Amino acid sequence: MKPIEETGYLIVATNTDSTDYVDCSYQLAQSIKYWHPDAKICLLTNTTENPAPHLFNYVHEFPLPTVANPYANDWQVFHATPFRETIKLEADMIVTSPIDHWWDMVRHREVVVSTGCRDWKDTRARSRHYRKVFDANDLPDVYNAITYWRLSLTAKEFFDTVQAIFENWSHYRALLKFPEDVPSTDVVYAIAAKIVGVEKCTMPFASYPTIVHMKRHIMHAQREDWMEEFVWEYRDYLLRINTRAQWSAVHYNQKRFRVDAR
Repeated sequence: MKPIEETGYLIVATNTDSTDYVDCSYQLAQSIKYWHPDAKICLLTNTTENPAPHLFNYVHEFPLPTVANPYANDWQVFHATPFRETIKLEADMIVTSPIDHWWDMVRHREVVVSTGCRDWKDTRARSRHYRKVFDANDLPDVYNAITYWRLSLTAKEFFDTVQAIFENWSHYRALLKFPEDVPSTDVVYAIAAKIVGVEKCTMPFASYPTIVHMKRHIMHAQREDWMEEFVWEYRDYLLRINTRAQWSAVHYNQKRFRVDAR
């Protein structure tokens, strides 16, 4: 797709039988608009109907044929974005502080997949509970929840590689230790980054952009549902967990986390 805007955020939201990701995208878009009223946001989903015109500047369908596994269609973001420079965000997040400084950092590369994550104390996460396949196969510790690219040959190569991995997973699976039966987007992005060049696609030295990841073992929590264990409050677009203010993008993980975003 030919760019019609210079910069913007792309939220990918394909509903599944268990999760309404489009509903999640409302609160993410509203949190971005609160901190950055002029931000351009495109919702990439399975319809062109705009569910919230006050939040989404554009609503695009996947431009090419899709497959049943919604994650395996992710490579199409490169073709779907209306922006020359795009920051792709996963739908089940909220933004709890200004993020416009991200652009200054990520422009050091043509593609940046965020590396590592943080816990609610704003400490770099050390748990490797969810990263066995990454460590065993020396893959970069990427999280596709925040991914930047600008229109470039490197970006095209990266997303062409992502497509090839998804479409030929049986081949790549046979090369891995502790492989996933159904590939996660993080694992596919990590393999693609290693093929294209980790130095071209990541900035592990950067403190941002990274997500606050609310999974149990990253949080050192006793329960899977952090909302039942931690004291939390969300007010005026600020999220506090155990009285500590959260910054940047919070991947809340528990899909029942809802704020009034309409």
